[in-house]
Amino acid sequence: MTPPFRAKLQADESEPPLSHRTLPLPSPSPSRRATRIGLVAIALWSTLALSTAATGAVPPFLLTALTFAIGGLVGLIAALRGPGLRVLRQRPAAWLHGVGGLFGYHFMYFSALKLAPPAEAGLIAYLWPLLIVLLAAMLPGAGLKRTHVLGALLGLAGTIVLLAGKGGFSGFEARFLPGYLAALACAFIWAIYSVSAARFADVPTQAVSGFCLATAILAGLCHLAWEETVWPAGAIQWAAVIALGIGPVGIAFYAWDIGMKRGDVGLLGVASYAAPVLSTLLLVATGFATARWPLALACLLIVGGAWIATRAGRQHART
Repeated sequence: MTPPFRAKLQADESEPPLSHRTLPLPSPSPSRRATRIGLVAIALWSTLALSTAATGAVPPFLLTALTFAIGGLVGLIAALRGPGLRVLRQRPAAWLHGVGGLFGYHFMYFSALKLAPPAEAGLIAYLWPLLIVLLAAMLPGAGLKRTHVLGALLGLAGTIVLLAGKGGFSGFEARFLPGYLAALACAFIWAIYSVSAARFADVPTQAVSGFCLATAILAGLCHLAWEETVWPAGAIQWAAVIALGIGPVGIAFYAWDIGMKRGDVGLLGVASYAAPVLSTLLLVATGFATARWPLALACLLIVGGAWIATRAGRQHART
């Protein structure tokens, strides 16, 4: 009988030296990869203000119809290389979730802007990142991460500073209550749509193309009912519309779907507050806005909040 230490020595001698072994390279977990993809959506949304300004006087619902039609077609063309039109055969609950989130958010947002001052309506509507963080705590096994809540509150503070620095705050008045409620509904719709995406993990991301096309049809009907038609004027404005449809409306919603289904939902909620700051920085860089001290303070608050949430997430991953 071979002694144990002798058997161990023989086993070690039978193995190749470490320099001759093929060691597996570390690869990012699906959750981290999905989170990074979700961050792409936030980066694309930061170009919305600049891209929308380049579209001229196209009314909101018509612009929504055009861009969502482009975004839906982009996704549908990509789906034809894989599952094909089968991605549109989803259960009614998935369609209600997708179309309700995409169209419901935009309908309530545009309604809020018509019924209340834009600054106040925009601030209320941008409560959705904080709501995402709070609702994400209800996901199975998630738990409420106080660092995510702190990061989201810092992001909200930065957004308040940023919007207040632009001017336009006239105070909340009772006569604008319908607009405020529409903005609040807008925030809740997007937060619920985002967090509940995990419950539709079996629905492929390509199915978002169908939700976009349905949103385009509904937005077109709203345009015919309430708006005067103003088409993009010239090649530059049409190019801006196409760019909006491909990027902030098309790719962004597909990326957000991946991030919400398989990424760190709380961290993405905190990171979403970076969008208005990045948007303002782009406007400053292109000469559409001037740099002021509130922008710098907003950057510090939002970046600080994102750093707190990211650092907590890394510590949780190590444990």
